[in-house]
Amino acid sequence: MSALSDQLVTFAILAYLIAMISHAVEYALGDARKASAAPARELVGAGVGGGGGTTDGPAAPEATERPDRTAARAALAGVIAAWLTLLAAALHLGAVVTRGLAADRMPWGNMYEFVLTGTWIAMAAWVVVLWKQPSLRRLGLFLTLVMVLLLAFAELKLYVQVEPLMPALQSWWFIIHVSTIIFSSGIFLLGVVPAAAYLMRSGWEQGRRSFPYTLARRLPPAAGLERLTFTLHAFSFPIFTFAVIAGAIWAEAAWGRAWGWDPKETWAFISWVVYAGYLHARATPSVKRNVATWIAIVGFLTVMMNLFGVNFFFTGMHSYAGV
Repeated sequence: MSALSDQLVTFAILAYLIAMISHAVEYALGDARKASAAPARELVGAGVGGGGGTTDGPAAPEATERPDRTAARAALAGVIAAWLTLLAAALHLGAVVTRGLAADRMPWGNMYEFVLTGTWIAMAAWVVVLWKQPSLRRLGLFLTLVMVLLLAFAELKLYVQVEPLMPALQSWWFIIHVSTIIFSSGIFLLGVVPAAAYLMRSGWEQGRRSFPYTLARRLPPAAGLERLTFTLHAFSFPIFTFAVIAGAIWAEAAWGRAWGWDPKETWAFISWVVYAGYLHARATPSVKRNVATWIAIVGFLTVMMNLFGVNFFFTGMHSYAGV
């Protein structure tokens, strides 16, 4: 089962990579029809007889058919990307399940398993979003890129062999606390994608044409991206709050104190404060939406610091990463 899990992770990375390439094709060709519309209208106005003033001549076949073919290819690439994303998510789920079966426990006992499960939560949430709002499909380009990077990093740098849980983790609180942390972290991971896309798209809509704003000219409208960012964070924040509280209760039972300013505890508290600040800023009319969105991005950076930075650079009572 352990070997099967490793193989499924590899196939999932490849599927995410091909999905990302398909999204890139759709992204590149998506508005080719708009770019070709003006030349096509000019040919219609000029006619085919060279009369100069004629305005009712037929359009050249290539002028109207080529944009249609390009748009069809872009749509096909988007559909292929969506189905490949579903395939990759299924392979990803299989890797998580078989890892758990190999370990005979929940697959959350070390940093590799945490990343493997958290990224799947983000992708499962994305499938739900895509099903409800297909117009947001082009965000898949950025999310699949994140999936490829995180899973590849997990395979290359975080991988450890299947091992039983250490005694300190053998508790029902392990399931309650870690599952909610993983779930909320996965939603925060998904939420940072429309947040970054919103900042780029809003800059494009405000007339900024320099990099990176030019990347956003084919993204969905900024208002929809901002609403999705808020919805995901508002959904995840209460779960994250419960996870922090559950961790304090478990610490009281295991170590005789609910809070000891351990590096993991400290950074979890920092993340909680930043995300609470984002929701407060988002609900305050005087705070601009782009300012609030920047706070959400900072919140995700604190989550990444807690996941990677604390495990690599600090030692504390939560040093279970296996790296």
